[in-house]
Amino acid sequence: MADRVTVIGWDGSPLTEVATAALSAATLVAGAAHHLALPEVPANAERIRLGSIDLAARRIAGHRGSAVVLADGDPGFFGVVRNLRAPEHGLEVEVVPAVSSVAAAFARAGMPWEDAQTVVAHPRTLRRAVNVCRAHHKVAVLTSPGAGPAELALLLEGVHRTFVICEELGTAREQVTVVTSDKAADHVWRDPNVVIVIGSGPEPQATGAWIAGRHPAHPQGVRGWALPPQAYASSATEGGRNSGEGESPGLRAAQLARLGPRTGDLLWDIGSGSGALAVEAARFGSAVLAVDSDPAACARTAAAARVFGVQLQVVEGRAPHVLERLPEPDVVRIGGGGVPVVTAVTERRPERIVTHASTRDEAEALGAALSANGYTVRCSLLQSVELDTAAWSERERSVVFLLSALRSDLAP
Repeated sequence: MADRVTVIGWDGSPLTEVATAALSAATLVAGAAHHLALPEVPANAERIRLGSIDLAARRIAGHRGSAVVLADGDPGFFGVVRNLRAPEHGLEVEVVPAVSSVAAAFARAGMPWEDAQTVVAHPRTLRRAVNVCRAHHKVAVLTSPGAGPAELALLLEGVHRTFVICEELGTAREQVTVVTSDKAADHVWRDPNVVIVIGSGPEPQATGAWIAGRHPAHPQGVRGWALPPQAYASSATEGGRNSGEGESPGLRAAQLARLGPRTGDLLWDIGSGSGALAVEAARFGSAVLAVDSDPAACARTAAAARVFGVQLQVVEGRAPHVLERLPEPDVVRIGGGGVPVVTAVTERRPERIVTHASTRDEAEALGAALSANGYTVRCSLLQSVELDTAAWSERERSVVFLLSALRSDLAP
């Protein structure tokens, strides 16, 4: 094993004395081509061009002498330190950090970033990175070849975002460009780059913020979820009628519990109605597409999203036809449309689906459609009774069949 392994971050600025001293004593230096060309790299040191980190780690583990690994930015932040410290390599490293590319990008943009989400986009993770950009107001994307600004923009079709694209930070070719997301796909961008993705609307504000990556408090001070209809202006009764059992807080809570929407997911809410479930899923960090054929329902959902300070996309159209042009979902809530909509959703193979029925015959038909299309189905009869606590009398009763389906290849 190497006698000493030092990982040095480089952000384009002159190396520190500690970094220079470590390099001058190195008998093996690993890094990208521009790192190995630095004048501080000893002429007689063995050089490894970094491609596979695991291959380089094995070479370092078998080296006798002092090894240095050069990396861009802070190597402990989505960098090589994690790979080098993996148990299979057994390397203990000393780290000399530099300014991370994310910090540098926000500095060039003149923006605060403690409230930003940070994601890494590879071709295999690009869709989930895009979902984070859909769901959050401010996201830093560490890109890679095949998962850069153009690819981000293409997958964000129909969602307005502002891109701050920082190319080759710390080099003489550094460039910062601000474009709207619909224009980013029309250009070839240089690697490496960092993309700051800014959502529409005013930036959420939170006083006394204490946690990075999110605002922990709702702007209106609301705590909890499965909130009562009064919490949503869009859930209020219209013309003296309640919006139906599909809007019941108890059913909504059960649906959200079965779906488990999380950061990186895309949830379809088909028949969004009041927008309550769409907004609550967005509050969990999931990207949300709220679909409804009623323009008034779409307007209510958009209004509820503004009140609760969440990012979601509203799509007006009738299912199942409107679903054909939507991006791939992870989880889906079906608020209506019967067997044709259920069948159309199963063809897109989301992990989980929930829907509900008011009668047993309807529940059986929906369950049969889910089972026939490769899903393991559970059905529960949910009954809730709202009481007037002044007289302890029944105010409202809701009875509904809840169907939840898990894609069969994921079922235990």
